[in-house]
Amino acid sequence: MKAVIPIYDICSLTQKREDLLISRFAPYLKSHRNLHLPHKHSFYHLVYFTKGNGSQTIDFQQVPVKSNQIYFMIPGQVHNWAFKGDVDGYIINFSVPLFQSFLLKANYLEELPFFRGIVNEAVIDIPADLQVKLTLLFEELIAETEQPKPFELDMVRAIMLQIFVSIARLGQHADSATVSSYNYTLLRGFQKLIEKNYATLKLPKDYAGLLYITPNHLNALCNDVLGISAGEVIRNRIALEAKRLLINNDLSISEIAGQLNFADNSYFTKFFKKQAGLTPEEFRKTTNSHE
Repeated sequence: MKAVIPIYDICSLTQKREDLLISRFAPYLKSHRNLHLPHKHSFYHLVYFTKGNGSQTIDFQQVPVKSNQIYFMIPGQVHNWAFKGDVDGYIINFSVPLFQSFLLKANYLEELPFFRGIVNEAVIDIPADLQVKLTLLFEELIAETEQPKPFELDMVRAIMLQIFVSIARLGQHADSATVSSYNYTLLRGFQKLIEKNYATLKLPKDYAGLLYITPNHLNALCNDVLGISAGEVIRNRIALEAKRLLINNDLSISEIAGQLNFADNSYFTKFFKKQAGLTPEEFRKTTNSHE
């Protein structure tokens, strides 16, 4: 099936290796001008801007681009750039298995707040006291990959972990410190279950049962920590997937409704319009007009 939006793997962006790409951003951007159009990645992706202006769109949310900003993306998210003027910094693309084979805790990255696929948590302004350290760490990564040495990949992963932990420590992402460890674990469990089951399980009571808690407990937890109900968390994820599917013009509205297990087109259209403010057809036309 032909997709309107391309899906890139690391091999399609570099001839060097299939699991890792580390580069300064300006030459990377020069080599991949087509990435200003909407696209998906099959890998984890992050960029630290040391110079930049304009905007980018991640999963249909537009955010400004500026100096000393870093953003993180997980596989499957939709992305495009609209830069203004000169842009530079550092980019890392890495495969899903890169850390699974390195760390005993295979799902370590999923515990980091900026790798949850939530745009508001994944675009981060770096404070002045961390900017120099971060730049030095990225320069270390560049040096390691430009001049291969023994244990090169292990050193690269160790430096990347320093970057991840340094950013995870920032106060704006310390939600796990303000929520009890039990409730934090429950919330992460809920989010992971949604990711696996959003097409088939659409009610809070379904997830509450899998978590061995009451629907009221789950709803109170989501309201306290996220500011929205458990039902809204589920509906937001279904709507996001609908948007990702709608940008493929080879999929009919009926096929998309079927993939997301809606009983019929009218129910899907009513759901989507309530969540997105547009009908599926209107959203598709609006998205296509921006390409």
